[in-house]
Formats: sequence, structure tokens, C-alpha cells
Amino acid sequence: MHEPKQERAVKTRKAILHAAAEIFDECGYSGASISKIMTRANVTQGGMYFHFKSKKGLAQAVLAHQQDFVRLPDGTAGLQWLIDLNFFLAQELQNNVLFRASVRLAVEQGEFAGRDDTAYQEWVDQFYAHLCVARERGELLPDVNEREFANVLVAAYSGTQLFSNVASGREDLQDRLLSMWRYLLPGIATPQARAHLRMPEHARGLAAA
Repeated sequence: MHEPKQERAVKTRKAILHAAAEIFDECGYSGASISKIMTRANVTQGGMYFHFKSKKGLAQAVLAHQQDFVRLPDGTAGLQWLIDLNFFLAQELQNNVLFRASVRLAVEQGEFAGRDDTAYQEWVDQFYAHLCVARERGELLPDVNEREFANVLVAAYSGTQLFSNVASGREDLQDRLLSMWRYLLPGIATPQARAHLRMPEHARGLAAA
């Protein structure tokens, strides 16, 4: 029984996207090539160009789907969820090639797309929503601006994961995040909230230190 043409096309597109992510992750945008991606995806030139007309188009597709590449964990909105999400994203950077490639392309996008902070602003919006819930719960200090801190957190997280990637291939990213939150929390969370916040098992107590 033959596979329906539309279903086959969807599978081919997914295979190309996954192969492109692997190549972009390994080689960066400048080191990637359509031929490498075609070989990795095991598709013909016709199959490739039916879905994507250029390397730039492929990179933009991988970048545009950054949040689609991660299935966010369940949890109750607020400051604890925000911390949990940060450490979850660290695991995704270590293990999820699609997400990792999209993050690398967000840094390198000047090579193919000019300046576009959409990928960053989407995370700002995610973080902001949970900071607003934290405010409603009385978890934040009075002078904390939720939108401003959401921007600060995205910037701090981005810099931390980049530094970790250069230093250790992100092997020490969890430890670096612990340090980041240890210094950030006293500036945003009330003492009562900090007393109940949890870090990963091996770092319990850092939030209230």
C-alpha cells in the first residue's frame, strides 16, 4: 500500500529540517551547505528544492520554529515554574539538536537574515507572563518591573549558555545557571518566596542562601 503523497511530503520536510539542524549545529551557518544537508537527509536535489529554495530559507525555517522544537514541561505559573523552565531549557540545549541549532542560528543570524530579535522576544513574552503571575502571588519585591526583568533574564540566560558552550560544550551549563539564579533571586524575590523556591536536587538551599 503506497504512502499518501501529502504524508510523504510532510515526512520529507521534517527529515530535511532535522538534517539541516544537525548540520547547522555542527558547522554553523557559514560552514553548512545544501549538499551536506541533502546527504544527511538522504533526499534528492528535487526533493530538497521542492521544500526549501536555499540555505538561507532553511536557516530561517529552523530559527522560526525555535519554540516548536521544545515541549515545555507542565507546571503552575509563577517564579518556581520560571526557574524550572530555565533548567529544562538547559537540558534541551544539551540533548535536543533542533533546539540547539535554532539557538545557534539566533546568534549567527547576521550572516543570513540581518537583525531580528523575534526569537528572543518570544522568550521575553514567556518569562513576562510568569513573572506577572509571580507578582499576583506576592513573590516579587515591590520595585521589580516584570517586563524589564524578563528582558534581563533572557539576556543573562543567553550569555550564560554562550559562555558555557565555549567553555565546556555546555557540560557545565546547569552549574552556571545555579550561580546565575543565586545572584538574581535576592534582587527580585521576597524572602518568603525564596524560602520555598526549589533548585535542582544537588543545589537545594542555594535559593535561600
